[in-house]
Amino acid sequence: LPQTSDGRIDFDFMELFIRELEEERVRELSAYLTATGLSDYTLTEREKAAIQAFDGFEWQEFRIGDLFDVATGRDVIIGRTQKGNIPLISHQHDNNGIAAYIERLSERRLFNHKDTISLADRGVFLALCQGQNFHIGTRVKALTFKNGEQNTKIRLFFVAAINQLQTLFWDYSSNATDSLPDLNIMLPVRNCVPDYATMYDFISAVQKLVIKDVVRYADSKIAAIKRC
Repeated sequence: LPQTSDGRIDFDFMELFIRELEEERVRELSAYLTATGLSDYTLTEREKAAIQAFDGFEWQEFRIGDLFDVATGRDVIIGRTQKGNIPLISHQHDNNGIAAYIERLSERRLFNHKDTISLADRGVFLALCQGQNFHIGTRVKALTFKNGEQNTKIRLFFVAAINQLQTLFWDYSSNATDSLPDLNIMLPVRNCVPDYATMYDFISAVQKLVIKDVVRYADSKIAAIKRC
């Protein structure tokens, strides 16, 4: 612990240090929210309608194999790869499934994150939305939308829908490898087809409601710092 010149614990220094550290982090958070447009948490009329109508959505089951092309990952020995900036997705919950950042593997497919969802299907059942193009390793599937690229919010909705199936695979020894294409997920529909507009508005609204508390926290902390 820091000490004063006469050998006592310097509580004043610790308090000042933590206050300055907190101020730096909160200002960085505030700047990030502003730069990414997340500081605007006002719901649009469409977003309000999506939240209010959620319980009344018309839902329908869709077979995963009808929605996605499914690819299976193979072993990647991380120790034999070169460090880079491409995520290697493994069967884990931590770090959005990213086991390492590596150089591109010439003999492996690089998946387009805008049209593909990663899914740990053995040992851990977890679908994830990636932020950049990625490779997959063992015990991982890549689910590529048959109808092409999708907005991040749409991909997030599908991730949430797929992860509703986790209860089928709580036993570590169970896996979805063989049955995955025939599993069904529930999606909101309009005229018997997936309602992508409603999915987008709903996820956008949820995102804003969550970020609202973060923005208010940052604003209140900055205001408190200014008063000090």
